[in-house]
Amino acid sequence: MSITAADVNKLRQMTGAGMMDCKKALTEANGDFEAAVDILRKAGQKVAAKRADNETNEGVVLIAMNADHSNGKLIALACETEPVSKVDAFNDLAKSILDAAVKSHAPSAHDLLAEPLADGRSVEGHIIDLTGKIGEKITLAAYENISAEKVVSYIHSNNKIGVLVAFENVQGFDVAEVGKDIAMQITAMKPVALDKDGVDAETIEREIEIGKDQARQEGKPEAMLEKIAVGKLEKFYKESTLLNQQFVKDSSITIRQYVESAQNGLTIASFKRIALV
Repeated sequence: MSITAADVNKLRQMTGAGMMDCKKALTEANGDFEAAVDILRKAGQKVAAKRADNETNEGVVLIAMNADHSNGKLIALACETEPVSKVDAFNDLAKSILDAAVKSHAPSAHDLLAEPLADGRSVEGHIIDLTGKIGEKITLAAYENISAEKVVSYIHSNNKIGVLVAFENVQGFDVAEVGKDIAMQITAMKPVALDKDGVDAETIEREIEIGKDQARQEGKPEAMLEKIAVGKLEKFYKESTLLNQQFVKDSSITIRQYVESAQNGLTIASFKRIALV
């Protein structure tokens, strides 16, 4: 059958796919619009599969806070190249995914991918479709959902780093300024955990082995390696756990001391940092 320009344009409005892709899909489907839509979606799945191993270091990080700042949601929608991160369709999808997270209160990225958007199709389905239209890998790189007495949010100026900091025992104190200081500290210093007891066993084991190897290369006796490595581990804790880090704005105090001095009893319950790098 003959495929008209109006048919192609109609399918393009329905799917957002390119004109040539729409014409090809309609031709293959003999003018059946539903079949053509399926063909375009399958094309998106093929592109996604082909580019599955590609790195996605570009994209956008978005945050949504509820009215009383007791909950924050943080997402990162990632792509391969910076130009794609500027495309309206990409940013519109990121905003729609964040809206879905707010509406559903999804507990994990896996759950969020299954949430429906306005047209009833899942977040994952929309990501696959946009992958096919744009031609490069797109992925929900991260999703965090934090609740606490007060949650403070921060988005870095490049929109590629986002932080949520959860505070407890606020006692009416305005944590906005302290929270921003802490969030900027997290952005810059990349702590791996809140405190020593939050560092996973695998990381500790790796740091001990690195410490032993360094001491061995320095010619230290084998019997001393374990003790030296444990000492180096303490240095790691000071540099890599938030509460034990030196405060960037005042290196004479730690983050723990800064928070305690700001408000008696105030505590950081948790934090999340998402970065596209």
